[in-house]
Amino acid sequence: MININTKIKLNNDVKIPIIGLGTYQIKNGKECEDAVIWALENGYKHIDTATIYGNESSIGNAIKKSRVQRDEIFITTKLWNSDHNDPQRALDKSLKNLRSSYIDLYLIHWPVEKVRNETWKILGKLMKEGKCKAIGVSNFTIKHLNEILKSTNVVPVINQVEFSPYLYQKDLLEFCNSRNIYLEAYSPLTKGRKLVDKKLVEIARNYRKTPAQVLIRWCLQHNVIVIPKSSKKDRIKENINVFDFNISKEHMELLDNLNEDYRTSWDPTDIV
Repeated sequence: MININTKIKLNNDVKIPIIGLGTYQIKNGKECEDAVIWALENGYKHIDTATIYGNESSIGNAIKKSRVQRDEIFITTKLWNSDHNDPQRALDKSLKNLRSSYIDLYLIHWPVEKVRNETWKILGKLMKEGKCKAIGVSNFTIKHLNEILKSTNVVPVINQVEFSPYLYQKDLLEFCNSRNIYLEAYSPLTKGRKLVDKKLVEIARNYRKTPAQVLIRWCLQHNVIVIPKSSKKDRIKENINVFDFNISKEHMELLDNLNEDYRTSWDPTDIV
């Protein structure tokens, strides 16, 4: 049985907590610091950010203020599209903002055409230097993954993508599983837009859980790492309270069948 402390071993033997706090659109400053501190107080050991979010410094401050040691926390950040010309400088800036000597996981945020393969090779060098413990990608399709797999022998440990029952990317999940790449779900709660769906609400009632908790648990039962985002204290606590129930096979199939290719973010499939 998985629990709040469960970690997954990635393909380079680094271990990542199966659930984390997403911080997209959480404002730099008190809002972000409070959210991270609340998350750490409620058992989260995994914080996800990105250069473009503009809140790395608040996350660094919150970790320093918390009672949790840095080596107990898994931090992910991401290389933004305009920084492919100098990934080392971008990573150094993130390290400074996060007040850390290393990043646990550094991702290419989007599969920027023409430069992504060369950038991937540079990230491999940065990992060897110890500035990041693991490297991966975000928003990569099967096509993009195949391309970088052919360009180097360094396999991404993670592909972070939008993933929910309403965007059940089954082919991508199966491809990643076959290549020993873990899928990580952002926007698993559909930014709240599908939480009133009658079928989802009915399933949630069966377990005396909220629709959000069912969506998170669905990801976990597909062996997908999940990073629900919230800056609200009660929601942060609610989102990690998902380890005391199991969704039945029947209900998992019903949730799988909710797929309608519903995206709340950009679609990377059109990126050449």
